[in-house]
Amino acid sequence: MPQQTNRPNRRRFLQTTAATGVGFWVAGNTLADDSQSPNEKIRFACIGVGGKGSSDSEDAGKNGDVVAICDIDGKRLNSAAEKFPKAKKYSDYRKMLDEMGKDIDAVTVSTPDHSHAPASLLVMRMGKHCFCQKPLTHALYEARLMGKVAQDMKVATMMGNQGTAESGLRKAAALVQAGAIGDVSEVHVWTNRPIWPQGGSWPEDAKCPPYVNWDLFLGPARKRHYVKKIHPFAWRGWWDFGTGALGDMACHTMNMAFKACELRNPISVEAKDSGHNRQSYPKWSIINYEFPATDKRPAVKLTWYDGGKLPSSELLEGRKPSDSGSLLVGSKAKLFSPNDYGAEFEILGDVELPEVEFERSPGHFAEWVRAIEGGPKAMSNFTDYAGPLSETVLLGNLALWADGKVEWDAENLKATNAPELDALIHPHYRKGWTLEG
Repeated sequence: MPQQTNRPNRRRFLQTTAATGVGFWVAGNTLADDSQSPNEKIRFACIGVGGKGSSDSEDAGKNGDVVAICDIDGKRLNSAAEKFPKAKKYSDYRKMLDEMGKDIDAVTVSTPDHSHAPASLLVMRMGKHCFCQKPLTHALYEARLMGKVAQDMKVATMMGNQGTAESGLRKAAALVQAGAIGDVSEVHVWTNRPIWPQGGSWPEDAKCPPYVNWDLFLGPARKRHYVKKIHPFAWRGWWDFGTGALGDMACHTMNMAFKACELRNPISVEAKDSGHNRQSYPKWSIINYEFPATDKRPAVKLTWYDGGKLPSSELLEGRKPSDSGSLLVGSKAKLFSPNDYGAEFEILGDVELPEVEFERSPGHFAEWVRAIEGGPKAMSNFTDYAGPLSETVLLGNLALWADGKVEWDAENLKATNAPELDALIHPHYRKGWTLEG
């Protein structure tokens, strides 16, 4: 059941609409019956309203009332206010949640990666449903904690890796699990990222524009002077704020293989890269994961490529690699997807495909809204899917930092051969920000 909201009539509405069909959520992410009175609509707050936060807040507006918006950039905040004139504006989400908590049912978090966990954890501990952009977190412990808190608080959650809702991805995963290409032993995943500056030194200090609250942008990260070319996009290439090419895209491009082969809890990860100064991510990397055999599949080796590195055309049966994509190598055939989401795919090999069943999604954002109403969990909920996927992804960055092979104890979140990595696994936040409740 969804977390109870504050008003009795709203509680009854949110718990009964899924069963009665009143206000049923349909394709296009809008209410089928828009005649419900205002106090029967889900009340959303949106943290981060620029970039991906623009479309996330628009989705919220299509599915309920956006009652509060928050951004550290005054220009972006004012632009969003034109779309949501009734929403109260904030630059600090902590103040927003403190002042408006009783008037909010659900929150979208579309900030730089390093602020995902502190914002989302605060939201969930208040009993609010939470949507968070990918990757779920900046650090490994944060991902594990997010899943635990979501489960403990019984809130509806979803990560913003929209390909999870694609029928093509779900069908491809079902085919692999049905044995269509045989036993999978290798997976190759590649991306055209980074498309932002990466691999350099920290820029020179600069004067902060009056519309940017730099201290709030830093959030839990260490104190630094303002520099240009970090906000609003290039933060992705810096260790303090982003998760590099891998973190930006693997929750998309690795997603189909993750679901198809249940690629959780690798036992080791090893990275090769262009070299870096532990301030900015490398210009390119190749990362090898080793997954042990399970009762459902044999051991699997996954290789990730970014920064222009690609698998060989020989692996692709002579085809030229697409800019981004994935390849699953089975004992009978191969499954090749030439895009980020795994929704389009081709079987390389002469095999007869079985009929497979898979659950179709009502739509990316609609899955979360349906869960808020009391329906089934979104597939990419924090506890069962998004958290484990993000852990797998972020382990690659741990190997980049280690500049070598990391032997991994997934149960205890420990690099058994490199205890010095604990500080990266379990980050320290600066004063005023916290992971714990």
